[in-house]
Amino acid sequence: MKFRWVGALLLSVAAYYVYLPLPSGVSEPWKLMLHVAHSLGACHRVHLLNRAISWVEVTDARSSPTVHVTDSTLGGVPTRVFQPIGGEGLKRGVIYFHGGGWALCSGMRSYDLLCRKMAEDLDAVIMSVDYRLAPEAVFPDQYHDAVAASRAFLSAEVLQRYGIDPERVCASGDSAGGNLAAAVVQEV
Repeated sequence: MKFRWVGALLLSVAAYYVYLPLPSGVSEPWKLMLHVAHSLGACHRVHLLNRAISWVEVTDARSSPTVHVTDSTLGGVPTRVFQPIGGEGLKRGVIYFHGGGWALCSGMRSYDLLCRKMAEDLDAVIMSVDYRLAPEAVFPDQYHDAVAASRAFLSAEVLQRYGIDPERVCASGDSAGGNLAAAVVQEV
């Protein structure tokens, strides 16, 4: 029942937003709406965007017949590990950093499907790093989280636990995550 009320409210707001006459000089009305929400004290505009993304993309750590998924903390940083089921011998390892301008999304939620697909197709253990986000965390906090999680993942204990070949580990990411991946491989 609560879901219906929330849905009706969101639909009403969307309908009002679509039919609200705005001055012709406003070229990006969604930015205006975020600014109004921020100005009214509802929340920071980045938090509002993250909430909207989370409503659509929240995914629990659920395993499938082909991939075992676990949430853990490595180096003090929340991570989600995707481990392919089956096969013999040591696996490849991928440390994955999500995009989002160091402010949006979550490696544990928004990139769940992508990491599952990578684990299946590459037959590799994927560690998705959920580094701290702005505006609470400011640079270089994200970088420090990425380095700490990577160092923990590359420890002999963790590599052995997940059956990863230490000679076949890489870092990857998209957008801001690609930036973090490039920085991590130079540091670690």
